[in-house]
This record gives sequence, structure tokens and C-alpha cells, in this order.
Amino acid sequence: MKKISNFICRQRWAIVILSILLLIPAALGYLATKVNYDLLVYLPSEIETLKGQEILTKEFGMGAFSIAVVENMPQKELLQLEAEIRSVETVKEVLSIADITGTAIPIDFLPSMIREKITHDGSQLMIITFTEGTSDESTLEAVEQIRKIADGKCLIGGMSAMVLDTKNLFNNETLLYVTIAVGLSLLVLLIFLDSFLVPFLLIGSIGIALAFNMGTNVLLGQISYITQAISAVLQLGVTMDFSIFLYHKYESAKKKEKDRIKAMSQAIQETAASVFGSSLTTFAGFLALCTMSLTLGFDIGIVMAKGVVLGLVCAITLFPALLLVCDKWIEKTHHKALVPKFTGVKNFVLKYRKVILAGFLVLLVPAYVFYSKVEVYYKLDSSIPEDYEYTQAMTTLREDFGMESQMIVLAQKTTSAANIKAMSRDIAALDGIGAVLDETTLSDYGLSTDILSEDVRSMLETENYSAILVLSDYGIATDELNQQISEINTIVDKYDDEAIVAGEGPLMKDLIEISDRDFASVNIASIAVIFLIMVVVLRSASLPVLLMAAIEFAIFLNIGFSFLTGTEIPFIASIVIGTIQLGATIDYAILLTTKYVEERKSSVNKVEAARLALDNSIQSIFVSGMCFFAATIGVGLFSQIDMIGTLCTLIARGAIISMIVVVLVIPALLAACDKVIVRTTLGLKEIK
Repeated sequence: MKKISNFICRQRWAIVILSILLLIPAALGYLATKVNYDLLVYLPSEIETLKGQEILTKEFGMGAFSIAVVENMPQKELLQLEAEIRSVETVKEVLSIADITGTAIPIDFLPSMIREKITHDGSQLMIITFTEGTSDESTLEAVEQIRKIADGKCLIGGMSAMVLDTKNLFNNETLLYVTIAVGLSLLVLLIFLDSFLVPFLLIGSIGIALAFNMGTNVLLGQISYITQAISAVLQLGVTMDFSIFLYHKYESAKKKEKDRIKAMSQAIQETAASVFGSSLTTFAGFLALCTMSLTLGFDIGIVMAKGVVLGLVCAITLFPALLLVCDKWIEKTHHKALVPKFTGVKNFVLKYRKVILAGFLVLLVPAYVFYSKVEVYYKLDSSIPEDYEYTQAMTTLREDFGMESQMIVLAQKTTSAANIKAMSRDIAALDGIGAVLDETTLSDYGLSTDILSEDVRSMLETENYSAILVLSDYGIATDELNQQISEINTIVDKYDDEAIVAGEGPLMKDLIEISDRDFASVNIASIAVIFLIMVVVLRSASLPVLLMAAIEFAIFLNIGFSFLTGTEIPFIASIVIGTIQLGATIDYAILLTTKYVEERKSSVNKVEAARLALDNSIQSIFVSGMCFFAATIGVGLFSQIDMIGTLCTLIARGAIISMIVVVLVIPALLAACDKVIVRTTLGLKEIK
């Protein structure tokens, strides 16, 4: 490492210039990376509902499906509007009651069941299908064009409209996420570091590492908007302490070594050795997300693990190069750092360590109970504000038409007409079913296939499948709808065991079931891999258990707080927050524990070792925790996208809770379990 550190110091200008030049391909890669706004595409490809979506796309040419509300429009104008919408690229079919009755038959002549479901106080429903997928760019552009054509007279519901509004909302906010995170982090650094210039160099170094990370995402093809939003603030918060640690090492080395090149070389060597273990746990924690069946975990995990590596590389190459290049100006901008001494906190922790330990043991069980009972929501549209068109459309569909969700049963064409009719009848008899439409039910209402246009018939049948449209009164991702879907599947299997129930509702049901499994598997994977790394890094069998217990307690408190306040959290937060908090804040516990072990090796008694460990680490833990908090809390409070805002708020709160737990609980655990630690840690067995 000495040769590498010397090379970095000698080639400092080359490193700075090369880093700036590499921003060009990084920017090109960032611009070329597609951002995905539809979380349902991360479902495992082998599930039946996705196969149903594939059938709808290939057989029916129905890549996406929307129900729109047309307000107070005569039949003649409605038909003209349909013609304009059909002319939009990727729109396959447009269907309203006007396509069946034309302009000659009054709507009042229709059966009441159909009339009540498709009209309300002058408003009518229109079905629009698209040839491309729900989140395909061409579909989103088509929805945008339809909105312009309709000019406020047509509200479009459905997944594509939701994805479009999510995209627009995110694009309006994304630049502010980084601005807020950088601004608040810079404020913390200006207060707690002893230079006015170093914070800008530090943020600049991390900003370049972030640009490299965002630019290399092009190799993944696409990333989710959630990954795009949180990866910047997370990388900023997680990797900042690498650079802070190097700066402190450099300032300390300069007091002993007048040659600043030698001082920096020494600082790089010490930093690389010290942060390797902590960065490895953070890296492994993010990689554990890749074990999720929902491949959104792979998306977040790979991007963040890559960010940790790039952040570490820039912290020991670019940042020291910047410090050396700007050393003269740094000297001129020194000021007194305002980091508290925490004398009272340290005295309190050591004096009342037994009481703190008892409190930890007493609170551990209720904290876990609260953690396990937190309410989770799965509705993907919960983040869209009320004044957006999608929300307005869905509110109208729900309040005026009693329509919450739609499903499509895809029956084999070999299934007899009698079985199709019986299947539709049994589904219609279920509680919460608003209407069931297929060729047989339309015939019952006097709308035989003979009077239907070819376009309308193509929406109901193909060479291989017959489609049954099911309108439900239950909301997406609710227990009632999921139970209803299970009952529909039972009925469908009775008449056609190869039929598939497709649509947003069944997809969301699969998302819930897969997410529940992922919640357990990701936590187990992250705990296991980080535990094994700590065994190697700390060379102890007992210390990893104690440290993991403390950080898991902090995680329980963080998520359990949402239960106590009655706050629902988005499903993705419930899956990833534990892994993120564990991987990002276990470093605090490792730093303090490493100091404790070093002092015990010097034959210092356990209480004094705990005191010295706190003396040497509490300020670093405080600054790191506050930076992590600052990088995330602003986005959490600002974002209108609840999934992003809640996730960042949980991360910010978790940073503070972990910081407090490490400072209070870890010293008490180390002192109480000292005998076990000595016997199970290499290098301590000879200590009495």
C-alpha cells in the first residue's frame, strides 16, 4: 500500500485532471441510462400473472389497458374523440358504448346493469388499449398525447397514467434531492470540520464518485426511479466518513511529519487499512439486497454496492490529491471546529452502564414487537398528489362508478361457451364484483356478437383465447381484493385449469406475497453475511453477536416508532431499511469496539478501556451520523413521492438512533461481557 499511496501523492495533478475528464463519459452514461417508473416489472418473470400480461400483449395486442372517464359529451362528439385517440401511435383500440349503440340508439335503451356501470350524470367510460407495455416510453407518450387531445374532457386511469404521473413528479423533484442533500451535508461539514475549504473539496470528491456511479449504471440497461432517487443521497451519507477519516489522519500526520507528501502518504495507508473492514460490511449489506425475488432489490443493491466501492476509491485517491493541490488555501481557511466534547455523555454512559444495559435488555422485546407490527402499504399510487390527473381519474372511477380495479380472465379458446358462461356467472356471484363482461354476457343483454364491430370482437377473443373482463368494487392491494382474486382463481380452475387471471390486481397480489418472503430472506442474508465479515475483521466470535444485537435493536426502534405513531410505511421500505441501516451504521459500532480491543490489549481495565474507546470515537461517530442524517432528512421532508420520502426519513431517523444506541449501549455491553470477549477474541486471551 505504501507504493500506491506514494504514487497517488506524486501524481496528484494527473489524478485530479483525469477525474475531471472522466466526468464526460460519466455524463454520457447517465443520460443514456433508462429510468423505469413501473415497479411491477421487477416481479419474477416466471409468475403466472406476468405470463398473462405477455398473452395480452402478443395475442390481443393489449400491452397496456386504461379506463378513461369522458365528461358530458354527446355520442357524436364521443365518436369523434375516439377517432382522434385511435390516430395516436401505439393506441390499438378505443371502445365506449357509442361503438355499440352508435348515434341512433339512446343509452337509456341499454340494460340497467350495463348503463349504471358505464354512465353517471352525463359521464361515460371509455376503454383504451395500447400495443406496447404499461411503462414503455411510447405508451407514456401516447397517454400524454391523449390528455392533450381530450383537453380536460377525458380523465385517464390505469397503470400507464400512474407511471406517467410518477415520472413527471419524480423529474420535477430529482435535481432538488441532490441539491438539498449536498446543501445540508455541506452545512454539517462547515460546522464540524476545522476548515471552510475542505468541506467543498470533500463534497466535490464524493460528487465525482457519485457521477461515476450514475454513469456506470448504463451497464445495467436501466434502473428504477427509487434507485435513482435514493442512491445519490445514500452514497453521499454512507461514504462521507471515509473522506472525513482521511482528512483527520492527514491533519494528525502533519503534526509529526513536516513533509506534507509523506504525511499524506501515511494518512492514505492508515485510512485504507482502517476503513476496509467497515466499507466491506456496508458493501456486503447492500449486496444482500440482491437476494430478493423482487429484482428491485438487485437494482438497488448493485448500484449502492458499486457506489461504496467508487466512494472508497475516490476517498483514497481523488480526495487526498485535492487536499495536496489545495493545501495552501486550506491552511488559510482554518477555523475552530464546533464538535462537542461530550464529556457529560461519556461520564453518564460509564457511571450508569448497568442501568443502560438493563434498559437495553428490557426494551429489546417490546421494540421487536412494535417492529413486527408496523403497518405496510402496497398501493403504488399512494405517492401521487390529489391534483394530478391520474388521482383525479381514479377518484372519479371510485366515487361515481364504484369501480376500483379491473381484471381479465384469459380462458383457453377450447373452453366451451357453456363453461365460459358458467365461469362468468360464478364470478359475478362473488361479493364485491361490479360487472363481468364477455361475449356470452353481452349476448344475454341483447348485444350479440353480430352487431359488434371487428375491433370490439378482437378485444374479447383471439385464435387461442377468450377474454372475460371483471370489474371489482375492491381497491388494489387490499385484503378484500386479494381474497376475491383467490376465489376467482378457484372458479377459473374449475372450468379451465390452464386459464390465467391477469391485470393490475393479480400482479399486486403477487407483489405482496413475494415482498413478504423477501422481507425475511433479505434480513437473514444481510445479518449472516455482515456477521461473517465481522468475525474475520474483529477476529472474534462474541463481538459480532454483541454488535449485531445493538444495531438490530436500533433497527427495531426505528421501524417500531412508525407503529407507535400509527404511520404506514411503503412495502419496499419495510424490506430494505433494515439492511441499509445495518450495513451503513454497523461501522459506528466497529469503530468503537476496535478502540476498546486495542486498549484491552494494552492491559487497560475494561471500564477504562470503554472510557478511552468513547474518547477516541464518539466525535467521529457524531460527525458521521450527523452527515448521514443531513444527507437524507431533507429529501425525506421535501419529497412528494411518499415511497421516496418515507424511505429517506426512515434512513435519517435510523442514523440518529443507531448513533445513540452505539454510544450508549455498546460500551455497556463491552464492559458487561468482557470476560466472554477476552476468551473468544484473538489477541486477548492472555489478558486477565
